[in-house]
Amino acid sequence: MRKQKGFSLIELLIVVAIILIIAAIAIPNLLRARISANESSAVGSVRTINTSEVSYATSYPNVGFAATLASLDGVAAGCVASSASACLIDSVLAAGSKSGYTFALGGTTGTPVVTYTISATPVSIGQTGQRGFFSDQSGVIRNDASGTATGASSPLQ
Repeated sequence: MRKQKGFSLIELLIVVAIILIIAAIAIPNLLRARISANESSAVGSVRTINTSEVSYATSYPNVGFAATLASLDGVAAGCVASSASACLIDSVLAAGSKSGYTFALGGTTGTPVVTYTISATPVSIGQTGQRGFFSDQSGVIRNDASGTATGASSPLQ
């Protein structure tokens, strides 16, 4: 009888099956962790925009709140703050999309602007985020599990 070296087909199939079982357990947890991280980033970004709006309105009382996210932008080397580019938020957030969420600034009419709304909506509900977030000049951040939050949504806990 000859002595054989290596693994049998059954042994290799068992190893592949074990790897597939581990992957089936790990991948959903990884996706949930990414969604949670994106939601945390979105809440932080909404807070940043709220704080920036208050700073903007304080710095430019004749203008009031910023009408666009681009008005809050300008964090770059040599930025000179003005009402058109206040140097308060980063360029990625000012572009309106960050960490799997789309940000929209609305409700800004009149002179001076006395109200604003900010909404954060997942780019792909269930993949980049599950909940939507909303805030206004009150500073209260609201969330909705459907992915689209409004002023009627429940406050973030």
